[in-house]
Amino acid sequence: MLRGMRKASSNWLGKTIMAVVMGVLIISFGVWGIADIFKGFGQSTVAKVGGTEISLNEFRQIYTDRLQQISRQFGRPLSPEQARAFGLDRQVLQQTIAEAALDEEARRLGLGQSDDQIRQLIMNDPNFKGVGGNFDSNRFQSVIRNFGYTEQRYVSEQRKVSLRRQITGTIGAGLEPPKAMLDVLTRFQNEQRAIEFVRLDAAQAGSIDAPSPEALAAYFEDHKVQFRAPEYRKIAFVVVSPEEIGKWSEVSDEDAKKAFEQRKDRLGTPEKRQIQQIVFPNAAEAQTARERLTSGTSFEDLGKERGLSASDVDLGLVTKSSLDPAVGDAVFALPAGEISQPIQGRLGTSIVKVDKIEPGNEANYASVAADIKREIAIERARVKVADLRDKMEDERGGGASVIDAAQKLGLTAVTIDAVDRSGRAPSGQPVSGIPQGLDVVSQAFNTDVGVDNDSISFKGGYVWYDVLAITPSRDRNLDEVRDQVEARWRQDQIATKLKAKATEMVQKLESGGKLADEAAAIGAKVETATGFKRDDSPASVPATVVSAAFRVAKDGVGQSPVTGGTEVIVFRVTEIVDPSVDAASEAVKKLKDSIDRAQTEEQVASYVNKLETDIGTTINQAAFAQVTGATQ
Repeated sequence: MLRGMRKASSNWLGKTIMAVVMGVLIISFGVWGIADIFKGFGQSTVAKVGGTEISLNEFRQIYTDRLQQISRQFGRPLSPEQARAFGLDRQVLQQTIAEAALDEEARRLGLGQSDDQIRQLIMNDPNFKGVGGNFDSNRFQSVIRNFGYTEQRYVSEQRKVSLRRQITGTIGAGLEPPKAMLDVLTRFQNEQRAIEFVRLDAAQAGSIDAPSPEALAAYFEDHKVQFRAPEYRKIAFVVVSPEEIGKWSEVSDEDAKKAFEQRKDRLGTPEKRQIQQIVFPNAAEAQTARERLTSGTSFEDLGKERGLSASDVDLGLVTKSSLDPAVGDAVFALPAGEISQPIQGRLGTSIVKVDKIEPGNEANYASVAADIKREIAIERARVKVADLRDKMEDERGGGASVIDAAQKLGLTAVTIDAVDRSGRAPSGQPVSGIPQGLDVVSQAFNTDVGVDNDSISFKGGYVWYDVLAITPSRDRNLDEVRDQVEARWRQDQIATKLKAKATEMVQKLESGGKLADEAAAIGAKVETATGFKRDDSPASVPATVVSAAFRVAKDGVGQSPVTGGTEVIVFRVTEIVDPSVDAASEAVKKLKDSIDRAQTEEQVASYVNKLETDIGTTINQAAFAQVTGATQ
């Protein structure tokens, strides 16, 4: 659409028409904006919870942040279609509404949280602790930045979270799971069993004659859908990323050595210092503490007075880069054994003492030259990526195909002649030529031939792709897949014979027979597995057999197919160990904690649902669909 508007406005007539169109849109926005104010619930609002309106932009930010977090966990972008298929859109909306309801309740109850309490909450978060176990401001900035937060926005969000926890914490307080429940669950989880078993495989199935042409044809007709050819697509794509373009760049030794000198401190082993640090809420308290420290009070004793453990005070050996910049500058200017003046950092005023200095080692240019050149090439390529992106978009906007546009710009387009949804070629093997992590195949199956597709973000760059042809899914004839059909028919014959043999063996064992005798009769050996629990994976025992063994009484027998029925295991339960319950054990404590959490979550969910009903909740389905991509 944007390309079409740009192309349409490329001449004087188009510019005039577009000016009129945009003028009408601006007037319409103004009219609708005024109407929304008076309605109290407009198109710019996704939901209203009590007196709180969740705006379209606010929900879009929350939803985008959540998708990006999940995409980072998956290692690949999550499309709006996939997110809706997983139900993430509804989950995020429900969570956002629940949080708004709790925020409303916090305001009604008059709850609050001081700046100092929020500061301490953040500083005590283990996610922001450095190597020394203390708060690391650089790590703090890096982590929140990776999740799309500014410091101001993160602090504001944590204040809300803290108030919500004040409410939810009281709801679950005092909940205790019944002792009988703990006993039953503990016994269920820790019960142990032992079995003896025999494997029946193709050797026990006996010889299987080749199928007659009529039998094979009949089998094929009954299972034709299993041999159907999938849909294939011919696609072309071009990757423009810093890493890809950096491969073409040559970096001189002169430039590399210049960068080496600038980065020498980071490339070598940096100087480390063992330090003790205590953070104070203001400079006055820090100055008073320094006077006590210089008079003989130890950091450890002063820390204990402030409720800090030895590990909270002693940061261990740290680098300058791991500290708050202001603290790092001051600490790495101190001689060993000296106590600093009060240092104003980002989250308070610090007093620091240097206990030991461990000198660093300088890097050697020859050992890092190749890495530096590659980094420089990628850095330079970032500028080229932006330029090539604009040129590629212009070419695409002018109607050029991916292949033609790439050829004109000196880029290399990759063509995949045939690929199915799973990324496999007609041979059944994974197609080559697609960079790892690039989800171009699924994108190609969501479009059509001749469609001008949006680019895909990939490794700091972009990927453009076209669907060149589509080969529809079709029924194969028997001649095309005769070998596959015969192999599948043979597997089914083996499975049928093994099932019958295993059933016969189980019947003999239930009538008093011995497993050793039955195994000897068919040329198999008896194996054993002992002391396993329901969730264990004992060596050589498939999970299906473990599960089946816990459905049989002591001395009982059973069977379980493995690997599609081409192997069947017949077993006897030889021992059942009913565990004793030790309420003081770590296992029981962990179980109790998990039940406590489950009960609390259930209580909180009921409370929030009641809260949403009482204060009133309204959802604007059209705005919700607009954010989540349900309407285009």
